[in-house]
Amino acid sequence: MKKDSTGLGITIPKRMRIAGMTFYLRNGQVVGRESSTHEKRSNTLPQFIQRQKLRHATALWKTLKFCDVMFTERRTACQNFSSLASQLPVVFVPDNGIMNQASFLMPGIPMSDGILPMVKQELGEVDGTPALLTDLKESDRTHHAKLRLYTAVQAIESKVLPRVRFSMREVSWWDMTIVEDHLALIGEEFADEMKGWALVKVIEDRCSSQTIVTRCTLYQQYITEDALERAADSYGGLTETPFLSAR
Repeated sequence: MKKDSTGLGITIPKRMRIAGMTFYLRNGQVVGRESSTHEKRSNTLPQFIQRQKLRHATALWKTLKFCDVMFTERRTACQNFSSLASQLPVVFVPDNGIMNQASFLMPGIPMSDGILPMVKQELGEVDGTPALLTDLKESDRTHHAKLRLYTAVQAIESKVLPRVRFSMREVSWWDMTIVEDHLALIGEEFADEMKGWALVKVIEDRCSSQTIVTRCTLYQQYITEDALERAADSYGGLTETPFLSAR
């Protein structure tokens, strides 16, 4: 039922809800009160997984966005990153306050998205020294192209909170060593199991699409069935029986 508000010629519903408030007409006057509902929020397994994916992507982006990143293939960098990050393994963390801010270093975290060819890279060794090996060749060296090395560090903050911190530095072509016709960055830092790296090639406003390579395994204890069950229980349980194979 609809009714004209007095003297204004505006037709409004008899009752409507906006932003947690319910508005209704009483004796010709619009009255508002706070809405409340005791209906339990649906929490099926697919819904729970999607919420956990979104939580983790948001936690990663909160620190990554300050790192001069290049995500150029969607309307916003945040949308671009979130779409790519949705393909990462799902980490399940309990709803206990501080852990809602947790983020985890893992292979495949997107660090850039662009139209230049991807630089293939992996962690290895050169004459016994840790290295970041790439498929770049000496012929790729050009003053038009720049290299950005993004570094991710898995830290444990406040003694209990896992969080990834990111940084970026430009790398000179001449910082790289030729190894079997390909270029590599060599240094002890590439042995650190709590760090990850992505080397991005940049030409003006274009970049290569790169993801993190890392030896870090901390995240693995948060992707198990037990982790799923503990996290789901902290949110009041699932509407359906949890089976990881349903993902």
